[in-house]
Amino acid sequence: MQATMDDRQLVTLAREGDQDAFTRLVERHQKMVYNLALGKTGSHHDVEEVTQTAFFKAWQGLPSFQGKAAFSSWLYRLTVNAAIDLLRQRKKHQGALSLDDPDLPVVPDRGPSPEELSERRQLLWQAIESLPEPHRIPLLLREIEGLSYREIAQALDLEEGTVKSRLARARLLLRKLLLQKGNLPTGSPSNQLGRKGGMSK
Repeated sequence: MQATMDDRQLVTLAREGDQDAFTRLVERHQKMVYNLALGKTGSHHDVEEVTQTAFFKAWQGLPSFQGKAAFSSWLYRLTVNAAIDLLRQRKKHQGALSLDDPDLPVVPDRGPSPEELSERRQLLWQAIESLPEPHRIPLLLREIEGLSYREIAQALDLEEGTVKSRLARARLLLRKLLLQKGNLPTGSPSNQLGRKGGMSK
């Protein structure tokens, strides 16, 4: 199997039953799925379950996947749905724990707690999810997957100039959203989300 195959080619092979092709898709997008699952649930314990569910749904749904949207966009939605379903189940069986509960013990301020860091990460993901899809997907591919402009252009069937323009717009929109909510995290979004590389200018 050629190492340079794009998502569309791999999806075509996977739909025909090629498990190696699907494995390549998993390897290519597992970082994005992992970080998205972590952002939605805030728990490393839940990430594995959400990730497995998302990829299982993707494998099951391949025969009906028409390819009108990018595979990454479709997988993004499957992951979000898997995380939401898991959180609903947990809330139903365990009830929701509020950080504003007056009965919770007071903890000395020694910097951001794991819960605060998790909350920041969730706020960041919520802002990303509110971005229009044409801006959200390139941002995820760049900041989470660490793809080059050329690779993103190939994956989304766009010109490189269009990719750069959408990324610039996405970053501006994201910063504006976080500033409006008063929840701009310390450090770059890529550090918060766990990108493979650094934030590009």
